[in-house]
Amino acid sequence: MSDTGPVRSRWLERTTRDLAEMSHKVSAAFEDKLKRLREQHAHLPYHIDAYRGMVDGRGRCQLSGRVLGRPQGSAPDPGDDWWDNLRNSYRRFDAESMPGVKVDVTFRGVTASATTDAEGYFEAELKLPTSKIEDTALWEMAEVHRSEGGPSFLQSVMCVPKTAKVGLVSDIDDTVLQSNVSNWRGAIRTTLLSNARTRKPLEGVGELYSAFQKGVDGTGPNPVFYVSASPWNVYSLLVDFMELNKIPAGPILLRDIDFDRASLLHQAGPHSKLAKIQDLIDRFPALQWVLVGDSGQIDAELYAQTVLKYPGRVLAVYIRDIDPAADSRRDRFVDSQIQQVASAKVPMLRVADGSHIAEHLRSLGLIAPEKVEEVAKGVAKDQVAPAPTTAEAQHGTNPTG
Repeated sequence: MSDTGPVRSRWLERTTRDLAEMSHKVSAAFEDKLKRLREQHAHLPYHIDAYRGMVDGRGRCQLSGRVLGRPQGSAPDPGDDWWDNLRNSYRRFDAESMPGVKVDVTFRGVTASATTDAEGYFEAELKLPTSKIEDTALWEMAEVHRSEGGPSFLQSVMCVPKTAKVGLVSDIDDTVLQSNVSNWRGAIRTTLLSNARTRKPLEGVGELYSAFQKGVDGTGPNPVFYVSASPWNVYSLLVDFMELNKIPAGPILLRDIDFDRASLLHQAGPHSKLAKIQDLIDRFPALQWVLVGDSGQIDAELYAQTVLKYPGRVLAVYIRDIDPAADSRRDRFVDSQIQQVASAKVPMLRVADGSHIAEHLRSLGLIAPEKVEEVAKGVAKDQVAPAPTTAEAQHGTNPTG
């Protein structure tokens, strides 16, 4: 009986290699055809995720976004179950980005052009002439469209007034909404199987940030900015979540995920969370700042570095304790950072919820005294609200349960 083992092994290796080469050629041919189709038919439908922008008192307007072949996902529906959420999550991360596309952005009659990068992102900065630097509404609209033509997309722009004295920078995950980022399994589950309706806000955050934005005399407006290490893919989910939970609107600064060590640690590099926070402080030199984060990641360290780098610019730092009932290593880490800034005479507090922040902001004269009670009621309301898993169970079967 002949030994056919080596023959079959060689045949299998050759067949596998041939199939891999064929797949590569087919994929390359498809991508080339798709590129040529887009070039030949620039009028084909496209979508622009236009992220909230900002303009400072010197007339510098920063606008960014992403050009895609289709929207990344649909708005949350009350009837969505876990499967709908999973499908929308997949669509958010399986974006059909359009690189090398030139776009025009226009604000207050001034236009600038930008070209999308390899992932479809663009950034543009407009310099407004003196005649167009004016205090109007807190929010105005810019327009963005492909340079060769096509539909325009509206882009919200925060116009920080010259009368503003204090700004707030807030983390998002486990500071504004429950994300459980300190537990990677729970974070993945929450990200993939929840939506803006089933995610739960942190206790009292809507009332707290609204009170801050209105200011001690109720007229405001003090600007609120959101900075996170989350990817831009979840931008629309965050916008929907904040609207549903009546959390004040503000520019949301996220990042395009890289896989180098610095990026994964959120510590260094031009697109890091720290760089975005410090860019805001540089961009608005007339503002003093309040910084809000949580103990689940390294917010305390980033904020301590910021306090020391910008003496006199930070009024207070608040770190929400994600496990207030326990004396954990996270608590000890936050406390070590509090000691780091002790010489700067900037209050840096580890707090349990929004009520403690409201009390301290009142003592600094940054929110009206009557707002403290409103925040306390908001904390009590959010504490008894159903958890995300409860809402999911009402609309579908848990895939892992």
